[in-house]
Amino acid sequence: MLANNSQGFLEYLDNWYANLPELPLDDLLVDGADRVAVTCVDIIVGFCTDGALSSPRVQSIVAPIAELFKTAHAGGVRHFILPQDAHPADAVEFGAFPVHCLRGTSEADTAPELRALPFADSFTIFEKNSLSAALSTGFPAWVAEHPEVDTYIVTGDCSDLCVYQLAMFLRLDANARNVQRRVVLPAECVDTYDTPLEVASELGLYAHPGDFHHVFSLHHMAANGVEVVKALK
Repeated sequence: MLANNSQGFLEYLDNWYANLPELPLDDLLVDGADRVAVTCVDIIVGFCTDGALSSPRVQSIVAPIAELFKTAHAGGVRHFILPQDAHPADAVEFGAFPVHCLRGTSEADTAPELRALPFADSFTIFEKNSLSAALSTGFPAWVAEHPEVDTYIVTGDCSDLCVYQLAMFLRLDANARNVQRRVVLPAECVDTYDTPLEVASELGLYAHPGDFHHVFSLHHMAANGVEVVKALK
């Protein structure tokens, strides 16, 4: 049924994604850089280069994220929020995913391209033990304690997992508290991993076609009020 009925929608998704607009970063800074926060979820070694869940697709977004960090900082932004996996050895999540990003190991370290930035010591890092940056972390309190921040830029991985959870928390939290907030997601700064059907079938895994999950999740976030753009320039 899905195969027969979804072709038109998939073509629509392709067209939607191909025509995402760019947004000047300056447009987000016009009311003051102190009202903007850049969030970056899970750009850590264990998802970029080393470990069971590392992905070249994720590594490919590190450079554009680092450039966005530099441009935002040059524009006066000082809030850089990094929710990051740092699991205990007995993490319940390991029932669904391979062991990854153990607290205290190099896999849980921020990607070196971000650590090398001259303002990296100003990053606010929140360790997390699930896909969500908002469950059992200090991030929701940070948001509540900074009501002047009304624009959040969302970057990181994975588009359909931790990025989705982060962007939707920011959007739904604002809706629930009836406060004005922009949640802006530059597509060039997020991605997800790829497990093709043939690989999944051979290894007995769930298939996870990266392109589909990436674009579908961005579309779903856009439909819920997240501003999805091609890039912030």
